[in-house]
Amino acid sequence: MAKAEAQKEDPAALAARRQAEQERERDKRARERAQLGGLWSRRDVFGRFAWSIFAAFSGVSLLAAVRSAFPRVLFQPPSTFKAGLPTDFTIGEVSEKYKKDQRVWIIRTEEGLYALFAKCTHLGCTPRWLTAENKFKCPCHGSGFYKTGVNFEGPAPRPLERLRITKAEDGQILIDKAVKYLYEKGQWDKPGAFLKV
Repeated sequence: MAKAEAQKEDPAALAARRQAEQERERDKRARERAQLGGLWSRRDVFGRFAWSIFAAFSGVSLLAAVRSAFPRVLFQPPSTFKAGLPTDFTIGEVSEKYKKDQRVWIIRTEEGLYALFAKCTHLGCTPRWLTAENKFKCPCHGSGFYKTGVNFEGPAPRPLERLRITKAEDGQILIDKAVKYLYEKGQWDKPGAFLKV
């Protein structure tokens, strides 16, 4: 019966009543906003959260684009270095002066000088020079090498590598770690593996 009465009601009166209800609802919302003061609505919170996520993503993307303009390059020190004058080295002794910085031993004999790379040929550990025993001894697995660099004990498969040793224009010893001489290939007799003084 209420349905029938609503259908009989004048459409203009129905529109006016709906408009009045909408205005009351708007007033109610305005009063609620005024009571909340500075608080945000749920829509404001989610909107600002979404914009902050977008801004963070855009910032990270921009940083990545700028970072890609500067590639990561490992700058290695030069492979050659000057080791001083031949007279700085005592005959018959192993100089450990460049072992820490350059990983090189310089050995002077009566005939001249040679440089050994301070890297065990087994697994790459740095051997120690034992003056009392007159040998190089690897602390990792016990490989032993004579003063010449030839292996005689332990698991090392081959002798230590010699490095190119020459005289620079100013008379100093010049060692090039990029050029290695292998005993098993007969390269220790080549020029550069030994510097005659």
